[in-house]
Amino acid sequence: MEPPVPDPSTMAPLDSERRVIEAAEALAATLDDGVVHTVAAAALDVSGRIHAGVNVYHFTGGPCAELVVLGVAAAAGAGPLTTIAASGDGGRSLLAPCGRCRQVLLDLHPDIVVALPAEGGPRVAPLHALLPHAYRQPEADPPRLLRFHSRYRDAVLAGRKTTTVRWRDPVAVGPVHLVFEDEAKPQPRTGVVTRVRRASLPELARQTPGDLVADLRRHYPALPDDADVDVVHFAVDPPDGIQA
Repeated sequence: MEPPVPDPSTMAPLDSERRVIEAAEALAATLDDGVVHTVAAAALDVSGRIHAGVNVYHFTGGPCAELVVLGVAAAAGAGPLTTIAASGDGGRSLLAPCGRCRQVLLDLHPDIVVALPAEGGPRVAPLHALLPHAYRQPEADPPRLLRFHSRYRDAVLAGRKTTTVRWRDPVAVGPVHLVFEDEAKPQPRTGVVTRVRRASLPELARQTPGDLVADLRRHYPALPDDADVDVVHFAVDPPDGIQA
């Protein structure tokens, strides 16, 4: 039998994301009351710290583990969260977040990556892939993230790279926290998205040195040849402007 084909909206977890999954699963393995605390969650913040918590079941509507860990992270002074995972007791392993948790995460941490169960092992997906037609709370003004592959770190921080391309990956104009994948010792860095413009991928590829399409498909495997993409213009704050 051929191995299952992964959902193209999901990705294999990075090492940092695997650590979050492992933390949730390890905590879930300690739960043995079988009634009140049945799910554990773990979340990674922009500083590289992992925060964990468990659900509190009650017939009046106790909070899910994902919501508890948001409070734990906030109590620890965490900045924006980059990854979250939940695991059930009794060897149930990874669990996808419920609808309420997805909406809360969207309003508070809209750029978070969520760990999901899948055939062949864990996968991760950006939150917006789980809520393609979501309601956005008008009053919400959460911190935003701008993610980069680690190979771009030096160029971004030195100001040599000031644009990036996204496909079906919403980016808003305004302040952002910069996140570099699997950074060994993450340091909170901030910047600002100054402009987002729509472009045709074929036209953009003709104007860009190197193989832009191949580079993008490393992150967006389902990217079609004729896609419309967003070109994001950004600037990095000076070191003394960094905020945790």
